[in-house]
Amino acid sequence: MSKSLNKIIRWGIIGCGSVSHRFMQGLQEIPDAQMAATWSRSPESVKSFVDKYGGKTCSNIDELLASDIDAIYIATLPDSHAFYSIAALKAGKHVLCEKPASINLINLEEVLKVAKEQNLLFMEGMKPPFYPLYRKIKEHLLTDPIGEIGYLRAGSSVTDIKEGHPSLSHELAGGSIMAIGIYEAFLAVDWLGDTKQVQAMGRLGSTAVDMFSIFQTEHEGGYGQFYTGFDLHGKGDALICGTLGNITIHKNWWNPALATIDYRDGRIVELDIPFAAGGFNYEIEHFCQLINNNILESPVINHDMSRQMIAMLDKVRAHVGLRFNGE
Repeated sequence: MSKSLNKIIRWGIIGCGSVSHRFMQGLQEIPDAQMAATWSRSPESVKSFVDKYGGKTCSNIDELLASDIDAIYIATLPDSHAFYSIAALKAGKHVLCEKPASINLINLEEVLKVAKEQNLLFMEGMKPPFYPLYRKIKEHLLTDPIGEIGYLRAGSSVTDIKEGHPSLSHELAGGSIMAIGIYEAFLAVDWLGDTKQVQAMGRLGSTAVDMFSIFQTEHEGGYGQFYTGFDLHGKGDALICGTLGNITIHKNWWNPALATIDYRDGRIVELDIPFAAGGFNYEIEHFCQLINNNILESPVINHDMSRQMIAMLDKVRAHVGLRFNGE
């Protein structure tokens, strides 16, 4: 690992679940990043987290926000993302917030308003576009395109969600649309552009969150079809179709390492680019570079993209009949 001449970005973390451990796996690979402080609603989880990764144990959110840190990573459940983001921004901290960045577009606009007022960086944590394989696909298409892209298909459904898991909690804004659909929303906006209309259907489970949903979208650049679920075993790949060929990003497409480009003229191009350190390292490195360069909005996951993604999920949930507390 080469030594960086940039300022070391000191991180605070809110939430100590499994995603935070994956985040730390990546952060430890970044010379511009350092773990500094942690808080969670579970004191036991904070202690074990700090014992493993270092930094200061904070007994409450106020102590964390008053710590000597530059940035906050929010790794709680969706119901609290907007609340913690606003609190961190008002405390003068840059914010990287797990997806979805809020439960709806109205709440996201409140977050972005505070980020602008505070003159601070806010970014939704969406890691696929930072992976080497995903970047390589975009680079490859510059010189060997698949023509005008007009259709995209993707989805994932998993059957290993155990009873009592937070993703099954209506109070915590759970459900497969929020947990999985946000990835599909990113893919649609990234490849097809602005959303024109959304159609969806799905079924709710015993905890009043969706257990399986399908949605199709129309964009400025074409059409998308997607599925999300917790009780069927889905494939987890993605298909991107153009006039001269198509791209398959093999499972799990959101942690991309392998893609096949199938051209109309019969050529097949295989891209096999493994990722390191769990994948969070690429996103964290990008975020730290933005801070060091005094850039307050990511050019990759910009605020308008976050708006588009959550607005799409708002429409999907409306069709399915899934509303959260306070909506």
